[in-house]
Amino acid sequence: MANTFCHVELMTGDVEKAKDFYGKLFSWKLEETPMEGGAPYIMINTGKEPGGGMMKAPEGAPTAWSVYVLVESVADYVKKAEGLGGKVLVPETEVPKYGKFAFILDPTGGAIGLWESFEK
Repeated sequence: MANTFCHVELMTGDVEKAKDFYGKLFSWKLEETPMEGGAPYIMINTGKEPGGGMMKAPEGAPTAWSVYVLVESVADYVKKAEGLGGKVLVPETEVPKYGKFAFILDPTGGAIGLWESFEK
């Protein structure tokens, strides 16, 4: 199936508390990955796809889970979403060595992430 959910992500004010809770609750394997210019990204390995991650939320942002859909081109899907009445919350952003992402808001107010992997 095209455009499958490919990643889930928790943004939280307390990464250590979230790691402790979810690690114990689901027995997830949590692996720290350094990020350029920021706090480490915590990869969530559940043993099955999709994978996930945790990271520190920006100051003032609420704790929330996000989902990403795999697309061939973030730029193309952002443009298509805007043409369908969607809005861009986070413009196309590159994650060096891994891919690109953006967040859009659908016309009903639902936010969703788009992910373009450099691994094709």
